[in-house]
Amino acid sequence: MALFGGLFSKEKKESLDKGLEKTKDSFFNKLGKAVVGKSKVDEQVLDELEEVLITSDVGVKTTIKIIERIEERVARDKYLGVDELNKILKEEIAGLLSENNTKDLEGFVVPADKKPYVIMVVGVNGVGKTTTIGKLAAQYKRQGLNVVLGAADTFRAAAVDQIKLWGERVDVPVIARGMNTDPSAVAFDTVKYGVENGADVVIIDTAGRLHNKVNLMNELTKIKRVMQKFIEEAPHDVMLVLDGSTGQNAAIQAREFTKATDVTSLAITKLDGTAKGGVVIGISDEFKIPVKYIGVGEKVDDLQVFNKMEFVDSFFKSN
Repeated sequence: MALFGGLFSKEKKESLDKGLEKTKDSFFNKLGKAVVGKSKVDEQVLDELEEVLITSDVGVKTTIKIIERIEERVARDKYLGVDELNKILKEEIAGLLSENNTKDLEGFVVPADKKPYVIMVVGVNGVGKTTTIGKLAAQYKRQGLNVVLGAADTFRAAAVDQIKLWGERVDVPVIARGMNTDPSAVAFDTVKYGVENGADVVIIDTAGRLHNKVNLMNELTKIKRVMQKFIEEAPHDVMLVLDGSTGQNAAIQAREFTKATDVTSLAITKLDGTAKGGVVIGISDEFKIPVKYIGVGEKVDDLQVFNKMEFVDSFFKSN
């Protein structure tokens, strides 16, 4: 029985399968070498499996959980064969992700009772933050929503220019004051514009420097404070964008940002060009923060709503 329940279109599922090919091929290549010549799951196979999971960027904490669960199953069935290992792994990883009480989104939707819905996007430079904002704006626009973008990453001229280009491409307004201006002032202007012009969604880009944690915290707190002059509960979502191709470095960034601000969702990009997609499993398990979106290619539609069971199914899909 398939683990996924038909929420994805055939095209999106094929895109996800293709996007995870490098991760899957690398993982099963390592797994094959680990169990070669073995007939049953014994202590040596489990040691090898532990190494495979860790080197596939699943993360140490999550790997230990998975190994412990498989050990319990081995203890119940002394003659568990290595040919059953794929099935068991799939079940245990799916079970682990299901225990994360976060609900999968059913599309690019926003709560109807929060207008405008304000998303503050954070993350270091180079992770695909501005591109994710542009693709997200395109998806919301496709749903018939009015979107406005705020160019509050004012420390890099390229960031301001890039978000303006996305605004033109998607045909949504971009509020900007240029480089080296006060990010909180841009956030203020953007939320004000959103309120006054009946926007459904406001997305604010922020500086991508992982500088001193105290400075980062102060800066993001200030941006939040000025938004709240217009919308008391803003931002409704603080989305951290992580580059999946950096593997465990993405997990380190998640730890740093969750210390600096109240991150409420994650977007994990660049999974199509890497064998490190296992990091999604570890991050989803460790942080218990919903992974809302994953990037599996260059096209707008390759920013996909993350579905835990779809992901596991593609991860273990036979060629």
